[in-house]
Amino acid sequence: MSTKWNDTSWQQEFLRMKRHPPEVEKLLVDGPRGFRDSWQLGGLHEEYKRLRKKYQQFEEEDKT
Repeated sequence: MSTKWNDTSWQQEFLRMKRHPPEVEKLLVDGPRGFRDSWQLGGLHEEYKRLRKKYQQFEEEDKT
């Protein structure tokens, strides 16, 4: 399994999913600057995955 470290597509999609405070938007756009930012970005990625799963469930319900 390889990790694409420069893949920011989830960050752009997450910005469109919901409103974020300005400091979180800056983190999602500019990327982490240190350990704390990296840790926060990891938490945001987990939130993104949960939201995306919910969006997919809603889309599947709409198709049926």
